[in-house]
Amino acid sequence: FPSNHSGYKHRLQLINNYTAVTAACLVVKKELFEKVGGLNEKNLAVAFNDVDFCMKVTKTGVRNLWTPYAVLYHHESASRGSDDTPKTRRRFEKEINYMKATWGKELMHDSLYNPNLTLDAEDFSLAFPPKNRI
Repeated sequence: FPSNHSGYKHRLQLINNYTAVTAACLVVKKELFEKVGGLNEKNLAVAFNDVDFCMKVTKTGVRNLWTPYAVLYHHESASRGSDDTPKTRRRFEKEINYMKATWGKELMHDSLYNPNLTLDAEDFSLAFPPKNRI
């Protein structure tokens, strides 16, 4: 987002807990990194190793915090390329399957994301049908 964008419900202006953040701008103590086994290069060679890492961190009781006071620039996939060959698509599918098998329940029921918002888009639109009824 542009630096002046406030985000959904002004979330980009507030310190927040998140289940996962991108490793491109992740800061963590070495001891914690080692305690949870670092990044899973075996099963997640390219995609989702940061999400997996953050999920493991959360399991220890440590929160993943995001702050608006740090300014970072992340060029998604600039160094690794895209997943547009049969070989890279197969690898990506394997990584998706690993994440579903390992973290499926937690990913589908993220305690830090409103359950009435969709998981099918990144625009914070309402889930349909609603997951929770009032």
